[in-house]
Amino acid sequence: MSKKVYTFDSTLRDGMQGEGIAFSVEDKLNIVRALDGLGIDYIEAGNPASNPKDLEFFRRLKGEKQQHAQLCAFGSTRRKNILPEEDSNVKSLLEADTPAVSIFGKCWDLHVEKVINTTLEENLSMIESTVAYMKRHDKYVVFDAEHFFDGFKANPEYAFLALAAAVRGGADVLCLCDTNGGTFPTDIGDVTQKAVCEFPGVQVGIHCHNDTGMAVAQTMFAVEAGARQVQGTFIGFGERCGNANLSTVIPNLELKRGYEVLGEENLKNLTETARRIADISNIWLPSSSPYVGSSAFAHKGGMHIDGVKKIRESFEHVDPQKVGNNRRFLMSEVSGKATLIKKIQRVDPAVTVKDPVVGELVDRLKQLEFEGYQFEAAEQSFELVIRRLLGKYKQYFALEYFKIIGEQPLTNQEYPSSAIIKVKVGEESRITGAEGDGPVHALDLALRNALKGFYPSLEDMRLADYKVRVLESSATTAAKVRVLIESTDGKHTWNTVGVSTDIIEASFLALTDSIEYKLTLDKV
Repeated sequence: MSKKVYTFDSTLRDGMQGEGIAFSVEDKLNIVRALDGLGIDYIEAGNPASNPKDLEFFRRLKGEKQQHAQLCAFGSTRRKNILPEEDSNVKSLLEADTPAVSIFGKCWDLHVEKVINTTLEENLSMIESTVAYMKRHDKYVVFDAEHFFDGFKANPEYAFLALAAAVRGGADVLCLCDTNGGTFPTDIGDVTQKAVCEFPGVQVGIHCHNDTGMAVAQTMFAVEAGARQVQGTFIGFGERCGNANLSTVIPNLELKRGYEVLGEENLKNLTETARRIADISNIWLPSSSPYVGSSAFAHKGGMHIDGVKKIRESFEHVDPQKVGNNRRFLMSEVSGKATLIKKIQRVDPAVTVKDPVVGELVDRLKQLEFEGYQFEAAEQSFELVIRRLLGKYKQYFALEYFKIIGEQPLTNQEYPSSAIIKVKVGEESRITGAEGDGPVHALDLALRNALKGFYPSLEDMRLADYKVRVLESSATTAAKVRVLIESTDGKHTWNTVGVSTDIIEASFLALTDSIEYKLTLDKV
């Protein structure tokens, strides 16, 4: 059996159904470009009949040429008791003008008789005639066998009759869908194997939802059973608990099981693509995400760090460079001097363990941690500490003053807070103001507005995440707080920290480090 597995990404369709996800037309175009550049085989671009935004998106897509991916429009079988050419939704799939279409049809007799209220025989006719209609128009047809696994449990004979109807219509792929996400991986494997054996001339695909937290495992079992198309969303978000996460499935298949998926060169772009899609989607990519998360190859314990430096395989299951990620040694009181030297040498390779600056840095680290700083989640702030001690730090701007004005929330203003800030760059001072949703937001906008004239690259920078932790709860409102900020420019992501008894000051310290690091990154 072939070891080639094809990828089918549904970020722009199933992913759109995730809570809190909303894409503009430009967002969707940028995601298509990112997925195409990675080498994804099929991109499900949406349902052209569902809303005006998708209609505009498909119109814009006609002017773009993909390097590798085939675009796919999504829609249902025809409605009951009419011909496909009479169904407006079916016709909209043709008007989308994509080389591939994904047609979903019912495979569970419960849905046929109780949801779409038709006969079992008419449903089979709906499947066959719609697929055949698309094939007459030279489309590559993926039949999404909706609720297939639940349908198989209830009535296995009818579930397979639905697949047979799609095959008679000429379907290129039979994609078995665990629509409710409740089937166990071993059952997925067993049923998929039956479908592969029953229809040997047709490619079988798998589409899993993550309602039991096992969508990736379900997908892996299906491929081992003979499925050769994997569907999912690229970083896992989607309806309810999400879909199979392709950024995990792909390296699992390629690096662990030897399947041909993206290829070695494309796989190196996996992490960058995941972070790019998270940025476009305006969501936080969990640091614990396998392969692509910032913590996927992060080591903190001294023994772990020592081991991985001597023999990578001792504490890493794959080489992070194969998926475009980086190994990180986290700074803390348990990480050891060897880790500190590694951090210093990234800034100045000439520094050795015997240099006095190493002791100074150890003392500085201990003092900062005593004050409440934590650098394992804010490595870029610590890099700035290193640069200052080594004399390799450039101060890009100096604060002269800032003022925060907060209004009572009962006024229902759109922007209840404002900030005025004065900064100095070289010999020139600049004062600006901004309104925001809260004092930190206003301060962030005002600071960047003041600096963008000097440093235009700050236009690309934005905050991706903001966290506050109270360090001394017994001190109540006088307690120290630690503010962690994650920032991005669309290509890089970095984390900075500030600590103070004043939440605004702590936020400003983290903001300042964030901007300083961005400007340092540009220079380096």
